[in-house]
Amino acid sequence: MTGTIDGQAAAASATAPDYSQTELIVCAAAKMLAGKSTVFAGIGLPTLAVDLAHRTLNRDIELIYESGVTGAHPEEMAEGIADFVLVSGAESVVSMQALFGYVLQGGNVDVGFLGAAQIDRHGSLNTSVIGDWERPTVRLPGSGGASDIMSNAGEVFVIIRRHDHASFPAELDFVTSPSPVAARASGEGIPPQGHGVSVVITPLGVLQREDRFGELVLTHTHPGVTVDQVKDATGWDLKIADHVQSTAEPTLEEVRLLRDEIDTVRLYLR
Repeated sequence: MTGTIDGQAAAASATAPDYSQTELIVCAAAKMLAGKSTVFAGIGLPTLAVDLAHRTLNRDIELIYESGVTGAHPEEMAEGIADFVLVSGAESVVSMQALFGYVLQGGNVDVGFLGAAQIDRHGSLNTSVIGDWERPTVRLPGSGGASDIMSNAGEVFVIIRRHDHASFPAELDFVTSPSPVAARASGEGIPPQGHGVSVVITPLGVLQREDRFGELVLTHTHPGVTVDQVKDATGWDLKIADHVQSTAEPTLEEVRLLRDEIDTVRLYLR
């Protein structure tokens, strides 16, 4: 029996030979959720990362979704915030007013996990338009609950599919979810209580922001990626950590879970 368990552990830790870029960033994002308690999960790649973290390293993680579902225990991957798999077996379902007014604004969310089209050096997000507001090149979904999550979650993780000057520009085309830096600079409204973006997972590496009013710093590169490649792909003079680490490659078990149990219909995996 011991030999079988050891063999399973070895298989689980073995590096997957043919993982995709999406699987790489999802696995890296999932590892960042170790030790986190309450996560407000966005739909898309954040859904995959939170589900994978729940299955592999953080069984006690509590999942919250914008539709009002708290303490979700989905048996299948959610394809939207109102997917019935989120409701079945959930700890509770409350109104959106209660979710945002009491749970989120009450300071009861550790991590808000979002996607974005653009992000700037201080962690402000654009999910509204690419190009000019009046005649945009691309019109995006908009804020949804992202502005509230940015303002009120303890910290925000962002996962993004691209890392280039279009996605990491010196100046956003539109500020949908302002960072604490942008909120303070405006001099208007109530200052946000949250830290703002603390972690950004990209196809090239991981950027982190420890100072609430500081800039993003490159702390990890993915296997085969150099620091210079990340700097060249960023639209500002990116700060670099003193000791840049390499992210772990996805394991066989992580890739198996993503393909065979989580995103079996390949809705988000590409």
